[in-house]
Amino acid sequence: MRQSPRVGHETGVAALKASISRLGRAKQVGIGVVFALILLGGYLWRRFGDHTFARLLLESPYRGRCSKVVTRAILDRSLELGTRYMLVHQKPEGNFDYEYDWREKTYSPDDNEVRQAGAVWGVALLYRDHPTPELAAAVEKGIALFDEHAVETKSGARCPGYGGKRELGIGTVALVALSYIEYLSAPGGSLAPDRRALHERRLAGYLKELQASMNPTGLWFGAYDPTTCAPHGDASPYSDGEALLALTKATRYANHHELMPIVLNGVEVGHRLNFEQALAKDADSDTAKSYYQWFSMTLYELATSGWPDTERFGDWLLAFTDWEIDVHKTLTRQRNTAYAYEGLIPAYDWAHRRNDTVRMAKYGCVIDLGLERLISWQVGGPLATRYTSDVDPADREAIGGVQNERDLAPLRIDVTQHQMHATIYARQLIYTR
Repeated sequence: MRQSPRVGHETGVAALKASISRLGRAKQVGIGVVFALILLGGYLWRRFGDHTFARLLLESPYRGRCSKVVTRAILDRSLELGTRYMLVHQKPEGNFDYEYDWREKTYSPDDNEVRQAGAVWGVALLYRDHPTPELAAAVEKGIALFDEHAVETKSGARCPGYGGKRELGIGTVALVALSYIEYLSAPGGSLAPDRRALHERRLAGYLKELQASMNPTGLWFGAYDPTTCAPHGDASPYSDGEALLALTKATRYANHHELMPIVLNGVEVGHRLNFEQALAKDADSDTAKSYYQWFSMTLYELATSGWPDTERFGDWLLAFTDWEIDVHKTLTRQRNTAYAYEGLIPAYDWAHRRNDTVRMAKYGCVIDLGLERLISWQVGGPLATRYTSDVDPADREAIGGVQNERDLAPLRIDVTQHQMHATIYARQLIYTR
């Protein structure tokens, strides 16, 4: 049946209106998409800053596709400045300025014995990487502070005191022990035989204290009485990891092979309690996050040791690192995450040893992107932002310190210490040329 002209006209008009309506909706959708992208760009810019924003938006680091920004020269310069900052902020007594606000030029009255011991360990790591008389003197000063206030039990266990506190974290013992281990095992280091023997005896005492501080689970009590060395208190994933790393490194580098059964048991228990069970309770567990760096370094030391049946720990290292990147989302964290790279970089090296090219690409991108961002938070550093470059070149107290956030001026000593350790690892294991 033929359609009347009027009906055909009305149908055409309706079709035209529908087309115009669709075009309008499409235009609205397009405008909405553009607006959403602008909002997303502004959000990422505000959260991550210039370089990280662009790379997250334009690259695919989680898929192992990225440009490489960090170079050996950048790391060398950052390490040079960070080393200088650590030395400038060591007090005559041997401990460190806990926190310095480089914009206000003020010092915080806060303090923490574990972070102070960690700073001594950081200087010892710098010394092991590049032994110099200046760094040796700094290590000696740092360990002397803790030794002078240490107590030794009849059994030979030794525990350090600090600042007259009546309860200290067990991580203090572990980090002092780690300071000795790095110092004594430095290639090219020169110690008089009597001095070396004294340090080895004191290290043995601190290791005995760590053995005596194990709780019934096979991990560690969280604290101790510095007047008696008696351990007590709830376990902490931090002190669990610090103690386990100290015993592992003592076994591998300080000839304390008697510790091997404790180390192997501690690794099994720590993996079960602080990784598997912790993630079963909470997929993005704070316990697992706190344990990650220390446990990862331990797993790497074991996997690369050549000891029987220890390569399997490399699989645990890779699984834990996958969690750190994919679930904990290290790249999206807004505070300094240099501690995480103390685990990520060894994991990259293990993936390289296993010829795991997929993980190498992924880990390599995350590390490059993360280190670029963290180095930009170093005051006066080689990748400084507008904020961190706004410093007097003669300001020795500020230059080289690392911020805990992009635009947050206070420089806490442990933040710089962890970042310098990650930088050492990066130079040794990835950016070797």
